[in-house]
Amino acid sequence: MLNRRELLVLCGVWAAAGFPVGGLLKPAHAGPGDAKKRIAELTGGVEPQKGRIDITLPKVTDQGRFVPIRVSVDSPMTESDHVRAIHIVAERNPTPEVASFRLSAANGKAQVSTRIRMLQTQVIIVAAEMSDGSVYLAKGRSKITGGAGGCG
Repeated sequence: MLNRRELLVLCGVWAAAGFPVGGLLKPAHAGPGDAKKRIAELTGGVEPQKGRIDITLPKVTDQGRFVPIRVSVDSPMTESDHVRAIHIVAERNPTPEVASFRLSAANGKAQVSTRIRMLQTQVIIVAAEMSDGSVYLAKGRSKITGGAGGCG
């Protein structure tokens, strides 16, 4: 692994040799396939079902640095039937996994709220792991206007 100084020297040598440096260092971006893979890793590969999840986020915002999101899952939150985890994944952020919340029946309500950074207009995927081992999936979309978003 190169440290910062070694990387700068390497780029300087590369540029002095007449090679373009701009194409060398590009930010990594995830895609929908990366997000789907991460959801599968987080949920143990269980085939997700649709339903039970409500996602609230702005349809359009110019504040990609802090996009409010609220996720609620329809669950009685009893010892025998509750949400074990809520995972939030952004399809096009450099790192797809945004947040994971662990819950138990003691939470009383399966709802989380936070603010997330979004690189660009994209789909947000939420997976809810239930106490019986099932997984539910929902998607929401938010359009980022004006600028490079929060991860750029």
